[in-house]
Amino acid sequence: MSNGDTFDVVVLGGGSGGYATALRAAQLNLSVALIEKDKLGGTCLHRGCIPTKALLHAGEVADQTRESEQFGIKAELVGVDMAGVNAYMDSVVARLYKGLQGLVSSAKITYAAGEGRLVAPNTVEVNGERYVGRNVVLATGSYSKTLPGLDLDGERVISSEDALTLDRVPTSVIVLGGGVIGVEFASAWRSFGADVTIVEALPRLVAGEDEECSKAVERAFRKRGIAFKVNSPFEKVERTDSGVRVTIAGGETIEAELLLVAVGRGPVTANIGYEQQGLTMDRGFVPTDERLRTNLPNVYAVGDIVPGLQLAHRGFQQGIFVAEEIAGLNPRVIDEDGIPRVTYCDPEVASMGLTEAKAREQYGADTVKTYSYNLGGNGKSQILRTAGFVKLVSVVDGPVVGVHMVGARVGELVGEAQLIYNWEAYPAEVAQLVHAHPTQTEALGEAHLALAGKPLHAHA
Repeated sequence: MSNGDTFDVVVLGGGSGGYATALRAAQLNLSVALIEKDKLGGTCLHRGCIPTKALLHAGEVADQTRESEQFGIKAELVGVDMAGVNAYMDSVVARLYKGLQGLVSSAKITYAAGEGRLVAPNTVEVNGERYVGRNVVLATGSYSKTLPGLDLDGERVISSEDALTLDRVPTSVIVLGGGVIGVEFASAWRSFGADVTIVEALPRLVAGEDEECSKAVERAFRKRGIAFKVNSPFEKVERTDSGVRVTIAGGETIEAELLLVAVGRGPVTANIGYEQQGLTMDRGFVPTDERLRTNLPNVYAVGDIVPGLQLAHRGFQQGIFVAEEIAGLNPRVIDEDGIPRVTYCDPEVASMGLTEAKAREQYGADTVKTYSYNLGGNGKSQILRTAGFVKLVSVVDGPVVGVHMVGARVGELVGEAQLIYNWEAYPAEVAQLVHAHPTQTEALGEAHLALAGKPLHAHA
C-alpha cells in the first residue's frame, strides 16, 4: 500500500550520504522520506570511522603511557582493559547517534525504519508501505568484502566490524590487506601490545597514496615492530588449535590467533530491486554521471555505491550536492581529486590532489616540480617527537596540485591543504600567509616558502 504522499525526495539508506541528502533537502523545503534498515548514521558512525578512530586514540594513550619517560613523566602501563576501551568507543558513538537522531527528527523528515526495496524507478517499498518520490536517491552503502573461498566466522577469521567488538587484545594477528583499514587496525593492535603481521598482495602498504608516503609508513612500522609482507598474495587459511595458519604465494605460512580480513569494501546493491528496475550496474557499483545521475530519470546515487573513494565525507558532499541539484540550485560538480584523504595509523598519512606519479602522467615529467619539507625542522613536531614530512607536487610556474603528509596529527593539517589544492594556489601565494609558531601548520608554510624559492627553516 502507498502512504498516500508523493515526496520530493525519497532516500534509500541513512548512512553518511543518505542522511546528508535528507537533511540538506529538508533545509531547502523539499518533502523528504528517509529509509534505513539498521541505525541512522550507517557504517561510518556505528562500525567504521568513529569507533575505529576512538580505538586508535586509545592506542595512542597506551603508547604515550609506555613512552612517557622520554618526556620526564614516570608512568607505567599496567594493561589494556578492552571492556573499558569498548565502553569509551560506545559512549562516543552513542552521543553522536543521539545528536543525529535529534537533527533528523527536528528536520521534518519522514523516517521509515526497515529494509527498503526499489519496486519502481520512483518508488521504494518498506514494510509493505510504498514511498513514491519525484526524485529517488540511492545510498545503500558498503559491506566488508572477503576473498573467494575465505569465509568469515566472526571468531578466528574476522571482519573490521567483528574487530570492533573484541573483548580482549589478541596476542597475535595477521591482517590481510595493507590499505587504509588494514594499517589502522594493525597500528591500534600494536599499540595495545599485540604481535601484528600485515599481508598485502600489492608492492607497498597504503598503495593508493604517494610512494614516499608508503615508504615512510613502512619505515615507521618496522620501527614499531609491525611486520609486513608486500607482493604476497593470500592463498589459503586453515584453523589450528590455537588460531589460524595463513599460506601466502610461494608457500610461506604464518600463524596467529586471529586473521583480520581487510581487503576493502563492496557495494550493498544486491537484491534491492536495482537490476529489475533497469538500473545500470558495474560489478555491483552504480555508475553515475558527474552530476550523480544514474541511467534512470530522476534517480541519483551517492556514497560508497558510486565508483570512487569510499569516504564518509565524500558521501556528505555528494548528498548535499544531490539535494541542491534537485532543488534547482545547480551546484558546482565535485572534483574527486579535491577530496581529502586521511589514514589514521601511527604515523598518520594525509593527502590532497595528485600523487607525484599521477601529476607527471597528467602534466608531463618536465613540468612537475616537487619539494619535501622534513618535520625535523618543525618545532611542534619535535615537541611531539614525531618524524615525517610535507611533500608538495606543483606544476612549474603553476599551482600546487598535490599535498602529501606523514607524521603524528597531520590529518588535522589537511584542511589547509584542501584549500591550497581546491583554490589552485601557487606556492608564492601560500608563502605570503603567516603560519602560527610553533604549530605543525608551519610545516605547510615552510614547504611553500621553499617551493617559492625562499626557504626559511629548510635547505633549498
